[in-house]
Amino acid sequence: MQEITPVRLAGLTTLRTGGAPERMLEATTTAGLVDALRDTWSRGDEWFVLGGGSNLFIGDETFEGTVIRVLTRGIDELPSPHEGRVRLRVQAGQGWDELVAYAVEHGFAGLEAMSGIPGTVGAAPVQNIGAYGQEIQETLVEVELIDAATGEISTVSAADLELGFRTSVLKRHYGSEPRRRAVILSITVDLLVASERVVRGEQLRRALALSGDDPVPLAWVRERILATRASKGMLWNADDPDTHGVGSFFQNAIVSEAVARALPPACPRWPVSPDLDAVTVIPLASYGGMVPVPRREAPDVKVSAAWLIEQAGIGKGFKLPRSRASVSTKHALALTNRGGATAAEVAELARFIQSRVHAEFGLVLQPEPVLVGVEL
Repeated sequence: MQEITPVRLAGLTTLRTGGAPERMLEATTTAGLVDALRDTWSRGDEWFVLGGGSNLFIGDETFEGTVIRVLTRGIDELPSPHEGRVRLRVQAGQGWDELVAYAVEHGFAGLEAMSGIPGTVGAAPVQNIGAYGQEIQETLVEVELIDAATGEISTVSAADLELGFRTSVLKRHYGSEPRRRAVILSITVDLLVASERVVRGEQLRRALALSGDDPVPLAWVRERILATRASKGMLWNADDPDTHGVGSFFQNAIVSEAVARALPPACPRWPVSPDLDAVTVIPLASYGGMVPVPRREAPDVKVSAAWLIEQAGIGKGFKLPRSRASVSTKHALALTNRGGATAAEVAELARFIQSRVHAEFGLVLQPEPVLVGVEL
């Protein structure tokens, strides 16, 4: 690890907000990252790790603690126990889109729909990143992590991370602490060896404008996804203020089927698949020789936050008077820094959007990025 002169986090985050921390460390190796974390924890500092800075909304006051930059890199191919598949072990500081590009180039399927998502590999499982119906939980096997409570390193299976829609036991949700405070050192994914694939997911098929069931090349899928993200201002570009944000600032809302039925029919929605492998445990002492008939429960529904925002009267490019923060001119779900916006200005805009959507539809949109030193 190396201690460096702290710099303003506005220069290291895609939303371009954030003051300088009291202390800043850099780690380019796994051993260095472990040393940096254990040293910080032994001091009792407030802390957080910084990867690509693409999912952080940081206040402009000095962060009274230590920021550890994760700069570790490396992709290793490993054998998979499943025929026709391969495993990749990837260091936490590797760029996520660099991993996707590597997989597509080598003919490994399973990540291509998540092309162009910013940030680093280590942050991906924390919020179970996904796009166009594909999520990392579909291919994630395990993570190597270091526990903040004990400083111990362990390998944890994907199942133990309790991955859900943009969440895991490692994520700090707005207003609460993570159920397990730990830092990912590396991840392992299991991918299909195939240079082309049949696209099944409804969201991805719609994004790719597919009508048939013929296999399509992974490289073609990646190119189309990158072009789609660019058209929505979701690919970082230093010269395009529409990309100076955290991508989707609000999560698509997950609601019950009953709530979804009460929304206007035009609201885009997608069923959240139920757990088809759920296990029913019957205590032996109460087993009477009959297994109860499983209850059929209606699956939850994911509804479009972007649609809700626009129908609440907030269009692309909207901004409050005298504010340097605005909704992207390309996508209603992205809040952007148009140049010199303070964290307070971004927060004010976010609160206004939440209030308008709640007033119109009775739903409270939840922020997707991690908030540090700022309140909504």
